[in-house]
Amino acid sequence: AQPPEGATAVDDPTLLASAIGADGAGKLCAGAVYEATRPLTVYRVWQRDRAYTEIGRWWSFERPAGPREAYRERNAICAEWSALDAWSRCEIRVGSRFVIGPGQSARCEGAVVLPRSATNQVYLDNDTRQNRVFVDHCEQQGAWPEAPTAVAAQ
Repeated sequence: AQPPEGATAVDDPTLLASAIGADGAGKLCAGAVYEATRPLTVYRVWQRDRAYTEIGRWWSFERPAGPREAYRERNAICAEWSALDAWSRCEIRVGSRFVIGPGQSARCEGAVVLPRSATNQVYLDNDTRQNRVFVDHCEQQGAWPEAPTAVAAQ
């Protein structure tokens, strides 16, 4: 995975191991660790009625695009993990470490299996319960996927 401008590769085997998942378990199937040398914009799709999920571990450098089921498949996100109905934009703090890599396959409820994904995801070891957060300047962007604009509908 190519890091964005403003990130430097670092060696952090513990962080890398926390981002990698076994076949069928979700997370990443491979990755590389970087450290932010300037604020980096990231996006997260989350579940509105679970407000605590807004600042989670899984992010993207790409603005999210629907439809919802296509996004779910591109990022190997089981339906029971999130309704994916809200989204936010934040900045990774300078000095924070993160992992970039493609999504691992996921076994979901109802015998649904989402295959490995070539889409790169960003893993940040955020845990709001432990007051461990590596993003700031967060802004909720509203409902997701976004409703089509009148111009787009024409």
